[in-house]
Amino acid sequence: MTSKVESAPASGINNTNGDHGMAAHPVLVIEEDTAVRTHLGGILNYLEFRPHVYSVGEAWEENLGSDHPPSLVIVGNCGNLPAREDVFRRVRALDPYVPLLLCNSLEQPEAIGQELVAGALAQIHVPLQHSEFNAVLSKVATYRENRHQGGAPRSLELFRNMVGSSRGIQRVRKMIEMVAESDANVLITGESGTGKEVVARHIHHHSARRNKPFVPLNCGAIPPDLLESELFGHEKGAFTGALSTRQGRFEMADGGTLFLDEIGDMSLAMQVKLLRVLQERTFERVGSSKSMTVDVRIIAATHVDLEEAIRDGRFREDLFYRLNVFPIETPPLRERQEDLPLLVNDLVERLRHEGRGSVRLTQATIDVLCQYEWPGNVRELANLVERLSILYPNGVIDVHDLPEKYRSDEVLERTPVHTNTADEMASIAHLPRSGLDLRDHLARVEQTLIQKALDESNWVVAHAAKRLNMGRTTLVEKMRKFGFTRDDMSGL
Repeated sequence: MTSKVESAPASGINNTNGDHGMAAHPVLVIEEDTAVRTHLGGILNYLEFRPHVYSVGEAWEENLGSDHPPSLVIVGNCGNLPAREDVFRRVRALDPYVPLLLCNSLEQPEAIGQELVAGALAQIHVPLQHSEFNAVLSKVATYRENRHQGGAPRSLELFRNMVGSSRGIQRVRKMIEMVAESDANVLITGESGTGKEVVARHIHHHSARRNKPFVPLNCGAIPPDLLESELFGHEKGAFTGALSTRQGRFEMADGGTLFLDEIGDMSLAMQVKLLRVLQERTFERVGSSKSMTVDVRIIAATHVDLEEAIRDGRFREDLFYRLNVFPIETPPLRERQEDLPLLVNDLVERLRHEGRGSVRLTQATIDVLCQYEWPGNVRELANLVERLSILYPNGVIDVHDLPEKYRSDEVLERTPVHTNTADEMASIAHLPRSGLDLRDHLARVEQTLIQKALDESNWVVAHAAKRLNMGRTTLVEKMRKFGFTRDDMSGL
């Protein structure tokens, strides 16, 4: 039975379906609880999906075998874990490629087995929250856009790594799609922590080489005198410590992709040897005179400006042009800050799946993080989320819980202040018959909140500023404006 529910959306859910490019697609919902079915059906209708809502015992399988199969399947409460696993397997048997979400109730959680966690694209919780559901819809859209139609199943974990809807990340996805099926060498550039290896894995995953090895090597992490052996292998006795014959990364990657990370850190002598292999497609193991031929696609990455390195004599120009057949630049996180809430949601979800705790960040905290410059990019964000999950397991993270550098005066002053209009309206039961002076009323509210924050912070201005999510200097100016005259002000 297709849902005809037209109920109002849950609080905080906005009609943003168009942002995900999935409007008017059918969504199959399998849920035993009538109230949850109504809740999900109403929200999906509001977001302009076409929900097909069923209980476990109804004929939902007909949808997966129809001419217009669903773009998304949501599996909720099925009565018990074995029944839920059975529904999961039946969905996968009918359509192994469809994105599948697990829907869990916060009030009545149902057991989740490892098979479900590993096979689902993501989890959602009812009642639905806007930030969580929006992040999941973006993830579903990414999965649908990037997987090969009619090809082998794609790794769900791969799609969890490349989250976002910003122009920069969309450009990277488009370039991956353009180059994946060719055998052209690719050079990925970008700052440290921007996900260059993730891009390389996506290229390999979408290529005809997907069933062959993806072999990574960090050129900057291997001592120069050992890098040749790592790349080309060695024969027994070729040098001190060579106790047995060993394959190199080129041999390991035969038929697949060799990812050379931090290629800009490779010595000039090693660059010459690599160039010869790229030109001739043959090499010899260290200590051997026998030439070997392999079929390997090269993807290189670096945070170094190679053109500047060429001018400084640190990188060979001929090698650069061999590698730079198809350049891709990964955008820094500060240029794709609209993706940060989705990235946070994805990182939190991954920690929860791995059993390493979970946290929830308030909207004010997200707003502050969006104003930070992120010199370490996505890697720094991942480290922060993991740190917070250790410090505050299963807790709610507010601005004052962040490490100091993420809530400096400079960051807080750049952070826009968001208020909950509904809550503020609820606090005013009735407007006076004679009306009110709005500017004067808001000034009194602001003055009251500043006074309260100062009192609760024992008049430590820096602490009060953090409670109000504003910079210290901004608070000082407001205190002077409102005429706060406590003796403590003398030290400001």
